[in-house]
Amino acid sequence: MTIEIAAKTRKAQGTGASRRLRKANLVPGIVYGAGEAAMIELDHNTVYYALRKEAFHASVLTLDLDGKKESVLLRDFQMHPFRQQVQHIDFQRVDAKKKIHMKVPLHFINADIAPGVKTGGGIISHVLNEMDIACLPADLPTAIEVDLAHLDLGHSIHVSDVKLPKGVEVAGHHHATDAVAVVQVPRGAVEAAADAAAAAAASAASTAAAAPAAAAKK
Repeated sequence: MTIEIAAKTRKAQGTGASRRLRKANLVPGIVYGAGEAAMIELDHNTVYYALRKEAFHASVLTLDLDGKKESVLLRDFQMHPFRQQVQHIDFQRVDAKKKIHMKVPLHFINADIAPGVKTGGGIISHVLNEMDIACLPADLPTAIEVDLAHLDLGHSIHVSDVKLPKGVEVAGHHHATDAVAVVQVPRGAVEAAADAAAAAAASAASTAAAAPAAAAKK
């Protein structure tokens, strides 16, 4: 399903003009890439609620600019330091024939049936929550699933273990051996085991110390 968002060309520029737009419940923005950069303005509420959707951040979007539609990617946005207000937004035009680089969210599945969780009492720790990928715009996934069904206690799933959709490759700083998720023993359980071991050692030491004294009394 294609996500579409409407915008208009922004004629007035500068800090003062941007401030007036925000007061009018509009968001100043820019579209760049192939061709000339275009200054745009968008409805604030539309942008604000779109940004709350995960797919808006990792999809090829359709930007309707003054009635003309073009394919773009969300590249950046700025929020007000303490208000729920979008200050600015950047889009980049995409070429259907050129690969794009994107950060795509990871969706972890089957954590509840992983042996390390179900029988080992461990918990899943997510080392990565998103992955840098490269692909053609038509192959861009909104998310990548990471199957944890066979993960044992103390074991990890690595970048090389993640099944990527067709036409998608790992990009950026990732290495094949980088961990994506691991099943760990809960910290509380580790501390409890350590306390129990210390108590047992102390009890054994006390018993050993008491034995000679008892023998001497006889």
